Order: sequence, then structure tokens, then C-alpha cells
Amino acid sequence: MPDTARVALVTGASGGIGRAVARRLAADGMAVGVHYAGNRAAAEETVAAIEATGGRATAVTGDVADETAMAEAFDAVGTAFGGIDVVVHTAGAMVLGPVAEFDLDALDRLLRTNIRGTFVVTQQAARRVRGGGAIVTFSTSVTRLAPPGYAAYAASKGAVEAMTLVLAREMRGRDITVNAVAPGPTATPLFLDGKDQETLDRLAAQPPLERIATPDDIAETVAFLAGPGRWVNGQVIFTNGGIA
Repeated sequence: MPDTARVALVTGASGGIGRAVARRLAADGMAVGVHYAGNRAAAEETVAAIEATGGRATAVTGDVADETAMAEAFDAVGTAFGGIDVVVHTAGAMVLGPVAEFDLDALDRLLRTNIRGTFVVTQQAARRVRGGGAIVTFSTSVTRLAPPGYAAYAASKGAVEAMTLVLAREMRGRDITVNAVAPGPTATPLFLDGKDQETLDRLAAQPPLERIATPDDIAETVAFLAGPGRWVNGQVIFTNGGIA
């Protein structure tokens, strides 16, 4: 009997927002490909957490900017579960610093991961996602907030937004939605690392809802776009609690 369950591939799913997204989509009944770049043990923990609640998942790896590696990751998920319906690209890098002092080698690495990586993953998704599916990329609210020190990162995510909106139009006739999610401050281990309580309190005071987002908050938006949100297409969804 053929497998008719929907299948998702989530990049960067070994921790943080990616892990929350993988678990949320699994809770919606999807089989999930849990992609990781370097932390296999963490990815396997995500798989185990999904399987412990009755879901299905498999871990796959690869440099998101390497087209061969990502083709193999997509192949592995398709082979394991019979195809791919949803691709969520949460994987990315962040390097901060003022324009005047920014290391250009670090800039090249950042752009390779965030721009080329997004292009490679969405290229594979555009070739493989089945009708009725969804492609979700990740931007950031700092593309609008423009805080000092974020020029390189915001520029890379501005490129993500541009390619996402173009791809939505290129999918005409395929019944595939393409959107970007742009979180604000979110309480991942990476985000919290090195921040004192005063800084966290200041960030929590920014949105009218007066708190920092959790990864599950962001995962809820992704689940909507990947599931019932079929009439939302070609949009950047600022998931930040109302920060101006």
C-alpha cells in the first residue's frame, strides 16, 4: 500500500528553531527529514524525540551551500518516505560587526551560507516538492529594524527575501506556496548565550506582548504556512510579537 503521509525536510533541525519546527510538523502528522550540518548527536536527539511521540523521522546531513550534498539529503528523505511535500530552510549563519571594521573573509562565508545556501536548498525544493506543498525560508526582523552591527547579516537575509518572493511567482501552476518567516528575538541557546539579564529585559520590552519569543512560537507560524495557510503566498511574515 503506498505511503500517502505528507513529508517535510527541515534544514538546521538539530537545535533551536529548526528543532521546534521539525517537532511541530511531526505533531501535525508529517514524516520529517531532520537535516544537520555538523552535530549528528543533536539531530539524532530530534529524531528520537519525534519517534517517542509516535512520529516518523530520519536524520540527513550536508553543507547547505553544496548542491551535491543537498541533492543527496533530498534523495535520502524522498527514498525514506516516498517524496517531499514541505521544505523549511531554517539553517543559516550570523556574524555581527560594524561595516567599517567587518572582516571580508567572514562576509564571504556568511553570504555563502545564507545566500548560496538558501538558493541551493530552494532550487532542490523547486524541483522536488509535490503539488499542494510549501517552501518556507527564513529571514529576520532586523531587515526592517536595522540595528547597528547587523549590516552583513541583514543584507544576506534581504537577499533571501528577494529570492523567496521571485520563487513564489516561478511556481505558478504548481500549487506550491513559497513564503519567508522573519523572526524577532527568539530564546534559542545561541541567542541567549552571552547576554546579561539587563539586555534580555530590554529585548523583551520591545514587542507589545512584552516577552521574547520561544522557538515554538516561530514553529506555529511555519506550521500554518506548511499546512492550512494555502492562500498565503509570496509573503514575508514578520513573526516578532509586534516589534515596529
